[in-house]
Amino acid sequence: MKHINVALFVANEGCPHTCSFCNQRTISGFTKRLKPEDVDEACSVALSSGRVDAKTSEIAFFGGSFTAIDRDYMLCLLERANEYINKGLFKGVRISTRPDCINEEILNILKKNGVSAIELGAQSMDDCVLSLNERGHTADDVRNASKLIKEFGFELGLQMMTGLYGSSYGKDVFTAEELIKLNPETVRIYPTVVLEGTRLAELMRSGEYKPQTLDEAVELCARLLLMFEDNGIKVIRLGLHSGGNVDEGYLAGAYHPAFRELCESRIFLKKMLSLLENKDKSKQYVFEVAEKSLSKALGQLKSNEKALKNEGYCCIIKCNTILEKYEIILKE
Repeated sequence: MKHINVALFVANEGCPHTCSFCNQRTISGFTKRLKPEDVDEACSVALSSGRVDAKTSEIAFFGGSFTAIDRDYMLCLLERANEYINKGLFKGVRISTRPDCINEEILNILKKNGVSAIELGAQSMDDCVLSLNERGHTADDVRNASKLIKEFGFELGLQMMTGLYGSSYGKDVFTAEELIKLNPETVRIYPTVVLEGTRLAELMRSGEYKPQTLDEAVELCARLLLMFEDNGIKVIRLGLHSGGNVDEGYLAGAYHPAFRELCESRIFLKKMLSLLENKDKSKQYVFEVAEKSLSKALGQLKSNEKALKNEGYCCIIKCNTILEKYEIILKE
C-alpha cells in the first residue's frame, strides 16, 4: 500500500490568461474535456492495483485553473470524486489553481466538497517576472491566497518555475525564500521548458529569451531543493513529468526524465568537493552516505566518481546504514 495521486487533467479549463510558457494541451497530452466518467475510470484503475493507501492517497485535478472553471462543471467533477472519498477509498481531493482565483466563497465551497489540498501556481515572486510572462497576478496575490488557504485548514502547496523570461538565478532564489515564508506543506519546482506554440517560443526565436541549460537548472534546483527541505517543506515534484506529448512539443530548456536525481547527485558532489577542499590529493578518501542515497552520491553512470577523479581525488563512495538522506562522512 502506498500514497497514490489519481491525476486528472482539466486542460486549459477556466484559465483567464495564456502565460508565455503555457501550452497545456502539450504538457498534459489531453485535448478532450474531462468528464465524470473519466474520474470513475481513473479511480477504478488505481483501486484495481490493490496498492492504494486510503489514508494518504488523493484524487487530483491538475492542469487548469480548477476554481475558475464553470461552477456547475467544477461541482460535477467534485461530486463524482466525493463518491470515492465518502466510501473511505481516498483521503480527499487535491486541486491546482491560480492565486487570483481564491477567495472565501470558493474556499467554503471546496471545504464542503471534499477538497483537502490546494496547490497554487505562484511561478515567481518577482512582479516584473510575473508581468513579463503574462501571468495576470502579483506576488501579493500569492501571499494573500496562501494565507486564506492556511486559515481555512487546507494543505497548502506552492509551485514555482525557474529560468522564466526576465528571471535570473538571484530572482529564482528570492522566489524560493518568499515561498518558504508562506510555510507550505509541499512545493513543486519546474525549470522552464520552451514548448512549440507558446509566446516563449517566439521570444526564444527572436533572441529575446535564452532558456536555461540543463546544467544551469540542475545547479540552481539543487540549491532550491536543500532550501525547502532544510525548512521542513517537502518537494513533491522537481522537473516537468515525462510522458504525455512533451517530447513532441519540446524546443528547449531543462527537460530530463530523471531531473530530480541529477539535482540530488549535484548536492552530493558539491558536499564532497567541499569536504575535500585543501586535502592532500595523493591520499585515498572514503565517503559514506545513506544506503538509499548511494546511487545519487555516485551519480548517473558514476558521474560524481568521475568528477572527483577529474579534480585529482581518488575516492570510494559506500553506504552507511545509520546516516540520513543527505548526510556524508569523509574518512581518510
